[in-house]
Amino acid sequence: MAKKLYEDDVLVIGLGRFGGAVAVELQRLGHHVVAVERDAQLAERYLGRVTRTVQADASLPQAVANLKARSFKIAVVGIGSSVQASVLCAMNLVDAGIPTIWAKAISPEHGRILERIGVNHVISPEADTGRRVAHLLNGKLMDYIEFDDGFAIVKMKPPQEAIGFTLAQSAIRSKYGVTVVGVKAPGQDFTYAVPETKVTAHHTLIVSGPTELLERLASRP
Repeated sequence: MAKKLYEDDVLVIGLGRFGGAVAVELQRLGHHVVAVERDAQLAERYLGRVTRTVQADASLPQAVANLKARSFKIAVVGIGSSVQASVLCAMNLVDAGIPTIWAKAISPEHGRILERIGVNHVISPEADTGRRVAHLLNGKLMDYIEFDDGFAIVKMKPPQEAIGFTLAQSAIRSKYGVTVVGVKAPGQDFTYAVPETKVTAHHTLIVSGPTELLERLASRP
């Protein structure tokens, strides 16, 4: 079992292909996930796969109030079957004061509506996007690309233990089993990393390696 890295409670609305992928991946990463689905049979499929599953229609304000949505810092709207239901649900979450809301858009027009009502992050559909979003919304990674064989490339801020040291001195590769491919500082060109590369707090790192090992490095302060 993968080590739990994150502890934030996340509210996921809609358990279709996208929402289900987000919910399960967030749970695997260590988040406490409360998943809400209007379809009772679909909701039942996720029992035991996330922290809690609720059968409810989140397009209704009272249903969102019953979830005590104000206690969540992050919410994901994965509804794709109805633009109206998606927008109403997002409005309810915005009204509840959830500071960070991610929502799936099934068209550019749908996306513009979501942005205008206060959704912070509008995203494209499909399960692979769901997995990517799960890695990004905790704020540890700036970008994430995963390949079929469990290998990934990420863009991330440097961990504190690497700042002020060369890559040889911080020994990220031997400690974590991942490779710093390159570094980028504001206003400067991308540079391929070498053992003598000195990392500063202003650098962005491009790191490659097995997904689980990258998650371990990303969990470092």
